[in-house]
Amino acid sequence: MDFLTFKERMYPMGCFSINQVLLWETDFDRNNLTRWCQKGLLVKLRNQYYAFPEYRQVPDFSRYVANHIYAPSYVSLHSALSFYGMIPEEVVHTTSVTTLKTARFNNAFGTFHYQNVKPTFFLGYEIKLMRDRRGVLFATPEKALLDLLYLNPFYKNEQDMEDLRLDEDYMQSEFDCQRLAAYLEKTGSKTLEKRVKILLKVYGL
Repeated sequence: MDFLTFKERMYPMGCFSINQVLLWETDFDRNNLTRWCQKGLLVKLRNQYYAFPEYRQVPDFSRYVANHIYAPSYVSLHSALSFYGMIPEEVVHTTSVTTLKTARFNNAFGTFHYQNVKPTFFLGYEIKLMRDRRGVLFATPEKALLDLLYLNPFYKNEQDMEDLRLDEDYMQSEFDCQRLAAYLEKTGSKTLEKRVKILLKVYGL
């Protein structure tokens, strides 16, 4: 198969797996992928996952990559908090939550961190449309914050909560405490409940 035919078929997908290629062309020669990567025509994202280098110029495409190279997962934690403007820091890595084991991948699109949660806690996410109109699974603001406290138990006192430097205007005007409480109930964790109470006290909620 020539590369132009392959690109015409696969390019609209953005990123893809070898299994998706084989669904289209069952006798596809996998060695083509290695050769095309060596020539710079493709980018290897992780084992069996690839993308076209042109997508490096597409804003927010790394978030789309995050969803697809390790699924099921959704963007959460610091990446989501930064997306919503809840923390002042610009987050370089893409952080996600998954029911799979904790993992990290580095490729031409960035560094991708995934942290494990129980299947019963894999909730509180929705589809966000990026600038190229692709849908990405994103934690809601409340779930992103709860994921952070759930996965990082060193946030445990008032000073720790202050050190998060959450945007106070956002917390007062847009943050949904009832939604947070609904997610918290799903965890069944009294320890996490105590930490959440401290956070709400610090931010006057």
